Amino acid sequence: MDNRTNLDNLLSSSPTIQRSGTQSLLSGVFSWMFVALCISAVSSYFVATNQEFFNLIHNPITGGLTGLGWIVTLSPIGLVLLLSFGYEKLAFGPLALIFILFSVLIGVGLSSIFVVYTNASLALTFGISAITFGIMAITGYTTKTDLTKFGGIMMMALIGIIVASLLNFLFKSEALYYIISFAGVAIFTGLTAYDVQKIKNMGMIAEQEGMDIKKLTIMGALTLYLDFINLFLFLLDFMGMRRK
Repeated sequence: MDNRTNLDNLLSSSPTIQRSGTQSLLSGVFSWMFVALCISAVSSYFVATNQEFFNLIHNPITGGLTGLGWIVTLSPIGLVLLLSFGYEKLAFGPLALIFILFSVLIGVGLSSIFVVYTNASLALTFGISAITFGIMAITGYTTKTDLTKFGGIMMMALIGIIVASLLNFLFKSEALYYIISFAGVAIFTGLTAYDVQKIKNMGMIAEQEGMDIKKLTIMGALTLYLDFINLFLFLLDFMGMRRK
């Protein structure tokens, strides 16, 4: 019997546990994701509207990042690695605190969008991102299609646009920039459905396998938070109206 059949048998053995585990996990995931997005929005807006703090991150003369700005920008990568590799050893409390710190740093790092783009275009892009995310989340939750293979393809495509972005950092091609942005929107739209389905399936077996639901909510929230933020930023490349 293959692994997929074993999983199906496991999930069908206790419908009550399936519903309880899935609902508990998804409820926690979306709650933590919402909290993280609010924290990021508040911290971003706070830095953007306080010139003294903003200048600590962005050099007012060159317009580039300061030393502290680079630390703020790169630190979230380290925190994601800490969450991923420290998941088994860390308790729920430290995981939650790291996730909160991560959302603060992401917000601070994105503070420049309030200076570059108009508030109206930011609000519109956020709204469209939320609607798109919501539709794909529902799709991922309700579809009977196994998205595992699609997820693998999209992850490979994501690696491709990361490499292309690094190359375009050197070549400054406007055409490639828009191709990357379009691909980014498509990839993170698809990844949203894939990740929601993955979290749903995890919830189905979490209680039966004795997994820590509270810790899983943090990792699930981190995944969907990154999907949403990246979808928003790639859409902003198309829809953002720059301040004059």
